[in-house]
Amino acid sequence: MLGDKLIKLAAGAVLTVFVARMLGASELGVYSIVMAWSAFLVPISSLGLNNIVVRQMVKHDNGHTAMTMLYSAVTLRLVLGLIAGSLMLLAFFLLYPDMFSGNTAVAIAVLFLLQAFIGFLLFEFYLNFQGTFRSTAYAKAVISLLSFAIKLVLLYYGFGIASLLLLTGIEFFVVGMAQYWLYLRKQQPFKDGEPCWPRYHPRWFDWQQARLLLKRSSWLWLSGIVSVIYLKIDIVMLGAMAGTEQAGIYAAASRLSELWYVFPATFAARYYPDMIKAHQQGWTPYYLKLRRYAVLFFGCALVIALIMSVTAPWIINLLFGDSFAAAVLVLRIHIWAGCFVFVRYLISQHLLITEQEPLSLLSHGIGALLNIGLNLWLIPVMGIAGAAWATLISYAYASFFFLFFARSTRNQLICVLQAGVINNRR
Repeated sequence: MLGDKLIKLAAGAVLTVFVARMLGASELGVYSIVMAWSAFLVPISSLGLNNIVVRQMVKHDNGHTAMTMLYSAVTLRLVLGLIAGSLMLLAFFLLYPDMFSGNTAVAIAVLFLLQAFIGFLLFEFYLNFQGTFRSTAYAKAVISLLSFAIKLVLLYYGFGIASLLLLTGIEFFVVGMAQYWLYLRKQQPFKDGEPCWPRYHPRWFDWQQARLLLKRSSWLWLSGIVSVIYLKIDIVMLGAMAGTEQAGIYAAASRLSELWYVFPATFAARYYPDMIKAHQQGWTPYYLKLRRYAVLFFGCALVIALIMSVTAPWIINLLFGDSFAAAVLVLRIHIWAGCFVFVRYLISQHLLITEQEPLSLLSHGIGALLNIGLNLWLIPVMGIAGAAWATLISYAYASFFFLFFARSTRNQLICVLQAGVINNRR
């Protein structure tokens, strides 16, 4: 799983370098703005169901009920993905009429609509629950590498941004279908003695199951939408306030910073089952495990931030050239947001396990408002460095410091620290 995510993010970083080198900062800005809007679609069409579905399925003894829950969730995500993609396409046309023309318009339409097929990734989560990790990760890694290679060839032969966006949309479709194909081949009986489930079909949709899932995931859904807004709004606002060229320079630095987020995302997904088991054993074992993971996550982020801050001038010049010199300061500021983002991945799992999803939404909501307000204030004054400071401050609050403002999380944080002290004494 870590290898798959590393390949995808590394490929994205290398592609950013090639686009910057071959097409310039302005075209990189256009590409980054479109991909930021594409990122907004991910939580909208995901419905917050990634972890909720499997968690609700395992509560059922009846395999047929569990199957209809999974298939209902997939249908919901497909339908909403197509609707959201169509609305996003209309919004993009109204807001960016200059970008929405010729081949680029076709590519953006394909990208937004085919992105609906990430709904099939629910089959991957179910396979992971059953213990199948490598096949799903290998499939995504191979598809990512193949797509990356084709994009580099297209850039080499003089194709523009439209070709990259079109291929990204096709990649969404192929990845979704690959996970479904693996599900058909690798799935195991839900319970011993039961047959494997039949193929997915919309006729298995059950509104009662769907309504239950939507009720449980509503907080996570809204939280995911708001979190992407505060994660990606900087690029969008920079493009509107400072132009696509400045957005491209900022995107170059932020891409190098966000490249490291693959580690907490993967570790959090990997350790989630362990955290659930520890929580079932009692609060003390759970707090000990939470503390151990928190130290691990923060320590990794701190080391990365220190190294990247020192080497930023050399890295920017090597990868992007002298024309991107302004990205050095952005990288030195933006990289420290990772110290909070790393820990936030773990905190998000904690809020889910302890059923405090509304706090996740509240923290992301305030973080988004804080990010927007700081960008409006700092970009006119400091330019792209202001956007980096806005990101760092808003990430710090939404990822960690919000814990001190709610009584439940403040008490739990104290318990985590006390559990660590007791364990050290032993």
